[in-house]
Amino acid sequence: MNNRREFLVKSTLSAAGLLAAPTWLKAAPSIISSLQKPNSMINGVQVGCITYSFRSMPDQSAEATLQYVIDSGLSAIELMGDPAESFAGKPVNPMNWTEMRPVFEKQKKGEELSDNEKAQLAEAKAQGEAFDVELSNWKQNVGIAPFEKLRKMYKQAGVTIYAFKPNTFNKNNSDADIAYGMKSAKALGASHVTLELPTDSAQTLRLGKLGEKYGMAVGYHGHTQETYSFWDEAIWQSQKNGMNLDAGHYIAAGNTDLMKLIEEKHDHILSMHTKDRTTPAEGQKNLVWGEGDTPIKELLTTIQKNKYKFPATIELEYDIPQGSDAVKEVQKCVEFCRKSLA
Repeated sequence: MNNRREFLVKSTLSAAGLLAAPTWLKAAPSIISSLQKPNSMINGVQVGCITYSFRSMPDQSAEATLQYVIDSGLSAIELMGDPAESFAGKPVNPMNWTEMRPVFEKQKKGEELSDNEKAQLAEAKAQGEAFDVELSNWKQNVGIAPFEKLRKMYKQAGVTIYAFKPNTFNKNNSDADIAYGMKSAKALGASHVTLELPTDSAQTLRLGKLGEKYGMAVGYHGHTQETYSFWDEAIWQSQKNGMNLDAGHYIAAGNTDLMKLIEEKHDHILSMHTKDRTTPAEGQKNLVWGEGDTPIKELLTTIQKNKYKFPATIELEYDIPQGSDAVKEVQKCVEFCRKSLA
């Protein structure tokens, strides 16, 4: 495993431009000036992506994820938890999800379960509880060294991590679990962690106060429940609570005051997910950039004009065309940003 990891790291660094530029890069004149390392700081606007965008790619390791980022021409990211935590040795859940999914779905629908299915559920519950204890123990003992190592590997390839999204900030997580998430984020070089905005205001207060303790900002994400006042209570609770705005979802929710929101609350925006969605009247679709209703160009030029510091985070959610893949589609989003900010 160590030999494989060393090989992948060397391959990744080579792909960053030390030996050869990727084929797509040779065909992109606008970025030939950064052959050795990616550079997605575009005329004053930091364009990045959330690595969730690469979820359809075959290898989800930290090394492969870095390769996808580099091949996309990006120099900054919001990193999902799995690649970093796997790199750090996170234990693997023993549950067979493929086998259990039909049983879970049957239970969710309220359908009658067989005796065998009931036994499967009981065993799965016991496995889950045991794994939760194992995982919590791992979080409390792993330390920050593996995350510092990952940060160094990414930095050497020209990629910085501005946000981290591990699954450890829920109501049922202990303060120690949350501290682990914030400390690992800091070790990765992130300025903030991200998660879905909890419906329980006691949890946003708790996270904000722990953020103050550990020096880590907390960016809350939303979907089509986003409104102008969606983040207000959390922001009021703590100076460490902020917004992980999703501009595409905001449009799909039917809101018409996106630009006003950004201009009036930019000081609280830690990062902004960027995607092209349509309004409710048009079916709330996720589309190729430039085909939906999200004013992406206006968003980017507003960040540029006003010198806002938060990054525009590409989130690939539209259907990938046949013959393409996630990396190629993220490349197109990056080029859209370059043309918009030219």
